[in-house]
Amino acid sequence: MSFTTQRSGLRRLGGREKSRPMADINVTPMVDVMLVLLVIFMVTAPLLTVGVQVDLPKTSADALPGQDEPLAVTVNAEGEIFLQDTQVNLENLAPRLIAITNNNPEARIFVRGDKGVVYGRIMQVMGTVNAAGFSKVALVTERMPASTPAPGKAPEKAKNSEAKPK
Repeated sequence: MSFTTQRSGLRRLGGREKSRPMADINVTPMVDVMLVLLVIFMVTAPLLTVGVQVDLPKTSADALPGQDEPLAVTVNAEGEIFLQDTQVNLENLAPRLIAITNNNPEARIFVRGDKGVVYGRIMQVMGTVNAAGFSKVALVTERMPASTPAPGKAPEKAKNSEAKPK
């Protein structure tokens, strides 16, 4: 809060003017802080995803387009299964999925598996989801940087430097 003085238009005896404080609030710093908070929330909101922490494998494939929010089934590094944020066992996974989706076989289900988990465990989960009647099942991976070649592909320089038969 800052104070400024305001002079009255009337002169008193002796040529001195009467001054009184005028209080006003400078809102510029408050607006600056609010804009910074807005930017922080806008940046962090998309980063908030399903709460189970897994280290996803990398891929060079493009993301699948989608219209509705899919259900996430996660297998962490210890092989534990989570439906959204709730831990479930393999036997209860299918009934829970059917109940959540109202037995809609068109519901999209994303399976997120930690890259350290045994692949057979992820296949058990995907098989259980498929056996429950869900056909739109996708395996979630992280996108690899563009400079990293996909597994099984030779780097571009190595392809060009191969010896050509004469």
